[in-house]
Amino acid sequence: MRQKLKCVRFGAALLATLAFAPWIGPVLAQPDLEPSIDRDPDADMPEEEVPDVEPQERARPIARAARIEAGEAPVIDGDLSDLSWAKATVIDDIRQRQPDPGAPATEKTVIRVMYDANNLYFSVYAYDSNPEQIIVRSRARDGQILTGDNIQIALDPGQTGRNSHVFMMGPSGGRFDALRLNNLEELPQWDTLWEGRAMRVPDGWVAEIAIPFRNLSYEPGQTDWGFDITRYIRRKAEIVRWSSTNPSLELTDISEAGTLTGITAVTPGLGLDIQPYVVLRAQHDWSRSDDGAGISATAGGNIFYRVTPALTGTLTFNPDFSDAPLDAREVNTTRFSLFVPETRDFFLQDAGNFEFGGRPFRRTANDRQSSNARPFFSRNLGLVKGRPVSLIGGGKLSGEYGGFNIGALSVLTDETGSEPGQVLSVARITHPIFSQSRFGFIFTNGDPTGLTRNTVAGVDFNYRDTETIPGKTVTADFYYERSFSNTFGDDESYGVAFNFPNEPWYGDLTYKVVGENFEPALGFVNRPGIILYDTTVGYLARFRGPTDWLRTLELQARHEITTNLHNKLQTWEGRVGPQIQTNASDLNVAIQLQQTFDRLDEPFVLPANVVVPVGNYNWTSFFLHINTSQAFPIQIHMDVTCCNYYNGKGFRPRIDFNFRPNEVFEVEASYQPNFIHLPTGHVDIHVGTIDAIVNFTPDMQFAMQTQYDNISGSFGFLGRYRWEFRPGSELFIAVGQAAYVAGRYSPLVSSELKTTQVSIRLGRTFQL
Repeated sequence: MRQKLKCVRFGAALLATLAFAPWIGPVLAQPDLEPSIDRDPDADMPEEEVPDVEPQERARPIARAARIEAGEAPVIDGDLSDLSWAKATVIDDIRQRQPDPGAPATEKTVIRVMYDANNLYFSVYAYDSNPEQIIVRSRARDGQILTGDNIQIALDPGQTGRNSHVFMMGPSGGRFDALRLNNLEELPQWDTLWEGRAMRVPDGWVAEIAIPFRNLSYEPGQTDWGFDITRYIRRKAEIVRWSSTNPSLELTDISEAGTLTGITAVTPGLGLDIQPYVVLRAQHDWSRSDDGAGISATAGGNIFYRVTPALTGTLTFNPDFSDAPLDAREVNTTRFSLFVPETRDFFLQDAGNFEFGGRPFRRTANDRQSSNARPFFSRNLGLVKGRPVSLIGGGKLSGEYGGFNIGALSVLTDETGSEPGQVLSVARITHPIFSQSRFGFIFTNGDPTGLTRNTVAGVDFNYRDTETIPGKTVTADFYYERSFSNTFGDDESYGVAFNFPNEPWYGDLTYKVVGENFEPALGFVNRPGIILYDTTVGYLARFRGPTDWLRTLELQARHEITTNLHNKLQTWEGRVGPQIQTNASDLNVAIQLQQTFDRLDEPFVLPANVVVPVGNYNWTSFFLHINTSQAFPIQIHMDVTCCNYYNGKGFRPRIDFNFRPNEVFEVEASYQPNFIHLPTGHVDIHVGTIDAIVNFTPDMQFAMQTQYDNISGSFGFLGRYRWEFRPGSELFIAVGQAAYVAGRYSPLVSSELKTTQVSIRLGRTFQL
């Protein structure tokens, strides 16, 4: 009966949404034929994005951490026989988040918590009735641990209800740490020093973790911390949690965390970390007629000083970014510049302190329009007109002081052949307001080119309410920013967003204005002079019974209208369609009907000089998405967009193939062609990437990346070897090769080597 009622409700919702679609229809894929799936349940963080059933009310739990003496500290080796664990606080009331929120977990989990003056200790005993079926797919440091069984510890020392540190481990000992920001996104590039070991046992698996207080930001005397712990049981697609079992919230959301209390009299030491390193580099340019080779050695490092336990000052000298991965290869088939995320660790360590604006700038994998008008984009620090520029040094202040969250950064860039070195700065401050909201401002100054004087100032307000509507959450975000330039003049951008992240109905509304001359030299703008209206409405039906082959059945309608500043329509994008997920989460399928309108006031040139003339264009296409579970040794993800594009034809498939036979080897291959045929010409685009990892141990990996596209003819290879031979001591070796492959449409006709680079870095962290 319950299933029939849900089907009836879903049918009514389908009819209502289809009737309303012309006004609130879904956003279509970008003009480059790349759609976005906002609630893809098996993307980077699969199950948590599409939970299973409606939550049950439950009081937020509280646990008092047990105190031990420093001399009683356990040895972090995965063996839980240390006598000190008998003194620890025991947590064993773990409930399902999915598939049956609030119900007891199907497998027992016992967590123990204790601390001494230096560290916070956790042990996890993950019992399993079928231990031979435990799934392990990766043991790399910061690898794809989510693809198998794992546990996650989320800490919010300041009880912000928005930001947290997450520490994750799998049964093979793989470790992962990240920052979770504004309850919206996760930055896995954040790294800190902590110890963790895991091992398989006859009745499950265990993990032992030590997190130094010196590596967390918290206010002096803060005895109550936000805390939650999550366990994934992959073969059952089951997620269990200590506190928040509400499936309508993202797993990154810390607003319903429990409380870890009783943390007192800890000694974070002097709060001084010194990270010196030496780097040996060799480079050879094969295209030069002379030798084209060079060898250099440099020394650099970072100094971290905790002004208070919650506020850290950082100095960096000759920062080295050789460990940054290659940017994802893309061929731009849009009228607007692409947003390429930051990958350098130095700028990602405290990225949450610089986030601005809330949902109007939400970061999703395929939603590049939301990045338009960002006041600060750290990739501009070290780039001039698209060319890399060395950083001589920089300083940063980040953390919390007196109830204010602070992020301040200033760097000095090296001079180029035509531009002198520049001092580039940003400051961001926020403060809590009301019970769950915050208010803040941002200020940037400088132009990486040195050609203009540029400043940006802005304010924002993030509102959250979980009390007005019982059992429901309502959020709202507002921002206003203004740029001041001696070249472009002064102009502004502002926006407001409302979000209803609940079930079965959910919705989102964003309104954004970007001035014609809004120019943040340290930010990102790819479409000035517009007004954006973005609306999403969705309905999610869930099926509870073990005999139901469906887990979720969802209908989403999203509609995006872009006009000029005089409300003249420029772009209209809409999408509507169902999405299903099977009960075992082994298959996710979405089919969507798409409608696009685009007004071109000037010609638009695609690769291979294919021109889209001035005019109004309206076309219909469809989108198919198929994704199998990452828990399988072989995972396949396929997107297909077909078949119209402007006044011609377009066909864009994407195929991702992931092979993880065990925790040692990982291979990911992606092929993204794009076949565009217009009356003015045609272009066939081929982009291919292959990534592979060999995990010798949880602390030693060799990763390889290869990329190729036939439009630029560029071939890139990067091999990175990393060995953390003891906590804080690391050997890193990188080998890069660039080449040109001729033949626009037929790969590997002829090739020419370009540049070969090798770097070796040895570093050590000293904590005082």
